[in-house]
Amino acid sequence: MRLTNSIVAFAIAASLPVVALAGVRDPGLNHRQASHQARIPQGASAGELTRGEAHRLAADQWHVWREDRAHESDGKLTQDERKDLHGDLRVASRSIYEAKHDVERRF
Repeated sequence: MRLTNSIVAFAIAASLPVVALAGVRDPGLNHRQASHQARIPQGASAGELTRGEAHRLAADQWHVWREDRAHESDGKLTQDERKDLHGDLRVASRSIYEAKHDVERRF
């Protein structure tokens, strides 16, 4: 009985930080942003992106990051804000794909 109560108490205590961050952080957004930030230098080093394309795409990522921070500044990330950010990331992902697969190459 005491062991069960200890386990329940530990589980509740361990979940509190996750619950506290649930309104501010979106792991899906963070993962997508990190993925995009990795795709740009990879495309540049592989010669798929020109220097100008890489700079433009990095600037797009910076704007999405700033918007994310602005939305999170009040301590809440509403469903509409999440939807807006996911839409921005969808557009940014498409831009990265198109730039990497166009005819412009860095030689």
